Amino acid sequence: MKEETAVLAGGCFWGMEELFSRLDGVISLKAGYCGGQKENPAYSEVKTGETGHAESVMIVFDAEKISYGEILDYFFSIHDPTTLNRQMGDIGTQYRSAIFYIGDEQRKEAFAAISRAQKNWKDKIITAVEPFVKFWEAEEYHQKYLKKNPGGYICHFQRKFPK
Repeated sequence: MKEETAVLAGGCFWGMEELFSRLDGVISLKAGYCGGQKENPAYSEVKTGETGHAESVMIVFDAEKISYGEILDYFFSIHDPTTLNRQMGDIGTQYRSAIFYIGDEQRKEAFAAISRAQKNWKDKIITAVEPFVKFWEAEEYHQKYLKKNPGGYICHFQRKFPK
């Protein structure tokens, strides 16, 4: 097994976590906050949009089963990367689309994935590509939220694009 980590933001972390949990090769997932200025932010602060953090997921995966590129391709199929600071009814910078890359190879792959994904979207992809600095794990009640609350709100779904 070859463990790697991806950190992605694409709207509410509940839906992102739920959909990524279905992928073969995903070892573990954590909902949390990334890309902001405040140390150890709480949800009550992040939801105001004032901390600069995005609701994010940290995905640990087996790179022998699924590649980082495949993770990114899936990411671009489960959220709308063309809307600024928004996923459906969730509006604010905390719901922005972002790839927090870990190392130069992930940075290069992020731009390659955007280029691949752009073929599937009429509007321009505006996903931010930012260096990973720190991931703050969200409160326990956010972890596996949709498993605990199967009727909970979700603004994510997988789109089927032509090959």
